[in-house]
Amino acid sequence: MAIDFTLTAQQKEVQAAARDFAQNVLAPITKKIDEEPNPLAGFQLAKPAYAEACRRGLAFSMLPKKYGGGGLSNVDFVLAAEEIQAVDPGFGTTVLVNGLGLMPVWYYGTEEQKERFIRTATTDQSEEFIVGYAASEPPGSPGGTANFDAPAVGGAGMGVTATLDGDEYVINGRKYWPCNVGGWDNQGANLNLVVVRTDPSAGGTSGLSAIIVERGTPGITYNSISTSAQRSAPNCEIIFDNARVPAANMLEGAKGNGDLLINRNFAWSGPVAGIGAVAVARAAYEDALEWAKTYTAGGPEPIINYQYPGYVLGDVAAQIEAARYFCWKGAHYLDQHDYHGEMLGAMCKIHCTEMLFDCVYKCMQVVGVNSVDKKNKFDRYLREAALLPLYDAGNFGMQRRRVHGVMADPSFNPRAVMDDEAVEFTKAMEAIDTIPGARMDEALTKAP
Repeated sequence: MAIDFTLTAQQKEVQAAARDFAQNVLAPITKKIDEEPNPLAGFQLAKPAYAEACRRGLAFSMLPKKYGGGGLSNVDFVLAAEEIQAVDPGFGTTVLVNGLGLMPVWYYGTEEQKERFIRTATTDQSEEFIVGYAASEPPGSPGGTANFDAPAVGGAGMGVTATLDGDEYVINGRKYWPCNVGGWDNQGANLNLVVVRTDPSAGGTSGLSAIIVERGTPGITYNSISTSAQRSAPNCEIIFDNARVPAANMLEGAKGNGDLLINRNFAWSGPVAGIGAVAVARAAYEDALEWAKTYTAGGPEPIINYQYPGYVLGDVAAQIEAARYFCWKGAHYLDQHDYHGEMLGAMCKIHCTEMLFDCVYKCMQVVGVNSVDKKNKFDRYLREAALLPLYDAGNFGMQRRRVHGVMADPSFNPRAVMDDEAVEFTKAMEAIDTIPGARMDEALTKAP
C-alpha cells in the first residue's frame, strides 16, 4: 500500500543516532545552558556538542550529498529533529538555521556559488563552522518583518539596503532576531545569508534579494539578544554600516525574488518547527505520565489510576500523535514537490505549535503545583511552548498570511494537498492584508 507509517531500517538508524546524540551529548549540558544569564556565554557552552554534531554529520545533514551534505530527505531530517528537540529545542534551531542559510544557495545559487559556499561548509574540518540566516528586522514605521512583501514603495517591513557600487554591494541598516549570525564570538558566523532590499523604489514583491556575507566583513556589528526560551539558539541584532560585500555573493536566482526565498525557506522549516513542538510536548507528557504513575497525593494509589489524570494524559497523547503525522506529511510533501510547500508548511507549523501550549499546560495540571518547582522542568516546557508559535515566521505574522494568500487566489484547489498535487506559490499570493483594504479595493474596482 502507498500509505505506510513504518520506518525503514535506515530511518530507524537515523532516529536512533539522533536519540543517542540528544541523550548522551546534549542532555548533560542543556540545563546549564538554559540557566546561564549571559546569552553568548550560554551559546558557547553548546560548542562541544556542536562539534560532536559536526563529527556525526548532523550539523549539515539536510544539505545535498552532491555538495558534501548528509543528503537526508525532509522526512528523515524531521525524524532526527524530533529526537534532538525533545532534549533541547534551541540546539535543534541552531542546526535548522544552517539549512535556512544554505538551502537557498542550493535553490537559487549558481553552480560556482554552490561549490563555494555549500561545499566550504560541509568539508570544513574545524568542527565549528556555522551559518546564519538574516531576514528579521526591528519594528518601526515602516517596519515589522511580517510585512516584508508589502507592495508599498519605500521598503515596508524590510529596510536593510544593498547598493551596487562597482563589483561590490554596500549594505546598510539593521536586522533584529536572526539566529546564528554572530557566530561563536559575536564577530560573525562563517557565512550569513542576508535578505536585502536592492531596489528601494520597489515594493517587497519585487525589490528584495539575498546575498551571502562572509565572516570578517568590515562594517558589521553583532549584539546578543537575551531570550526567555531556546537559550542555546543565539539571536542577535546586526548593524550594517557601509559593509562592502562582493557582488559575486548575490544569489543569482534570488535577485528581485527575495520574497519568494523567504516564503520557501519558512515552508521548509515549517515541519521542523512543528516537530519541535511535538518534541517538547512529548517530553512534558512523558514527565507528567511518570509523575502520575508514581505520585499518590496521599491517596491509596498513584494518581494515574484516577479518571482526571488518565483522561487528560490520554488527550495529550492523541494530540501529540496527530501532530507528529502532520509533520511527516508536511516533510513528505516537500520531498515530493521540489522543496515547495508554502501553504502546507505554514499550516503544519501553526497547528503543531499551537497544540503544544495546550498539551504542556494540561500536563502541568496533572502534576499540579509541583509543576512550578523548577527541578521538574515544566517551567522550561512552558517557556518553550510560549516561544514556538511566535518564532519561525510567527503564526500571526507570516505563517497564517501565507495560507490566506494561497487560499484567496483564484487558482487554489482545496483538494490539492489531499491529492498530493503541487500548489504553486506565486508573487500574486503575497502581501495579502499588508495594506488594509487593498484586496477589497481591488475587487471593487473590478466589479461590474
